[in-house]
Amino acid sequence: MRSLAPGIKLITSFSRDSWYRFFILLLTFVFYTTYHLSRKPISIVKSQLHRNCSNVVHPADLNITDNDTWCDWAPFGQNNYQNLFGVLDNCFLVAYAIGMFFSGIFGERLPLRYYLSSGMILSGIFTALFGLGFYWQIHSLWYYCLVQALNGLVQTTGWPAVVACVGNWFGKGKRGFIMGIWNSHTSVGNILGSLIAGAYVSSAWGLSFIVPGIIIAAAGVICFLFLVEKPEDVNCTQPQHHESVEQEPLLRNSSSNEEIFSTNTSTSTAVETVEDHTEAISFCGALRIPGVIEFSLCLLFAKLVSYTFLYWLPLYIANVAHFDPKKAGDLSTLFDVGGIVGGILAGLISDYSGGRATTCCAMLIIAAPMLFLFNKIGQNGLPTTIGMLLWCGALVNGPYALITTAVSADLGTHECLRGNSRALSTVTAIIDGTGSIGAAVGPLLAGLISPTGWNNVFYMLITADVLACLLLSRLVYKEVRGWCGHTTRLRGFKEI
Repeated sequence: MRSLAPGIKLITSFSRDSWYRFFILLLTFVFYTTYHLSRKPISIVKSQLHRNCSNVVHPADLNITDNDTWCDWAPFGQNNYQNLFGVLDNCFLVAYAIGMFFSGIFGERLPLRYYLSSGMILSGIFTALFGLGFYWQIHSLWYYCLVQALNGLVQTTGWPAVVACVGNWFGKGKRGFIMGIWNSHTSVGNILGSLIAGAYVSSAWGLSFIVPGIIIAAAGVICFLFLVEKPEDVNCTQPQHHESVEQEPLLRNSSSNEEIFSTNTSTSTAVETVEDHTEAISFCGALRIPGVIEFSLCLLFAKLVSYTFLYWLPLYIANVAHFDPKKAGDLSTLFDVGGIVGGILAGLISDYSGGRATTCCAMLIIAAPMLFLFNKIGQNGLPTTIGMLLWCGALVNGPYALITTAVSADLGTHECLRGNSRALSTVTAIIDGTGSIGAAVGPLLAGLISPTGWNNVFYMLITADVLACLLLSRLVYKEVRGWCGHTTRLRGFKEI
């Protein structure tokens, strides 16, 4: 008998269920990558909207009336340009934070495929409209604020939908590690967004928005054509979210070595029977799930730090290290490279230790002095800058990634729900919506504080990190007591 080719052996070694799970993981990864890809250009373009015009060579046929602002894009050529940038960021982030609390409720009640694809197409339109302001010669702050606010609202369709979809397909086994890898879409999107925007920022910054807008709209069409919301829609087996609906302690992770793409049909079938006859959880009901409030408030401060870097890091590098807009944007991608590593490590460590809260807290504690060092010595040569960006990215984005993925999925399939997994989108929206309040406040505060000096911005970020750590202290205390033998050791969270 002839032996099969090695590649064919590899392909046939995976079951039909495994291929579908891999396909969904890859598809949702690409979808949310495009969400962040379309958010990043504004941080790159800021340094082009307001420049030091005295260092720019002006065309010979241009009649210059003001040597200091002739190359700036009105209305950002004023002395209060940093405040205006903060307002622009806040229009997106406040709309995003408000919309997120409602997005999860809609996501539980509407088909995820329609909800996600329509949100991506609309986001592409609004992203492109911002860039078209360059070609239409629009200099009204209200236009850009309105486009940003509308884009913030439609972008809330993304996170609850993709997390709910992944939660439908994957059980608890190695969830932190799987989602740590999967959550790198955030950093990959930021990196690609920076590179795409940087390619056009110096020549025609409108394309820095139009091209990402086209990409996310195209991904929305792919979503409509190919997304499968639940395993049963294609006759695949449902995943095992927890070992027993009635007997498992609250927020316990599976201690078995469940494989990434494996399922347990006997358990999941029983659980799914309950799900078919349950209604989506209410907002207040989701808040009563143990751990939701603590992690939501922690994410508020963790996301404040992460989004301040997202929106202000390229401008900080350009101002402090005196790089041009493209080089500053390219260098800022190293922060997201570190974020990829940090997210994977956070998931891996929390899976192994069984302590999601402790993992987050430890990384936040180390992040605070690292932010201080970055501000003090981060610009002492290119190697130092690269090293500090990688370290800060890993420590800042690690807890943020863990909470928004594995923690949200754990809480959304909590055993106290007695098999009702329809809370996943609502719980995810509550956690990320609360975090988005911090994401809105952080860039706004940076815009208000930065005129007084970048040192004060970093003191604000360090304070936020410390507060995020303190908010997890009760959960950390319970996890440590379990490890010391005072209570029964559980992998993951315990009943609180």
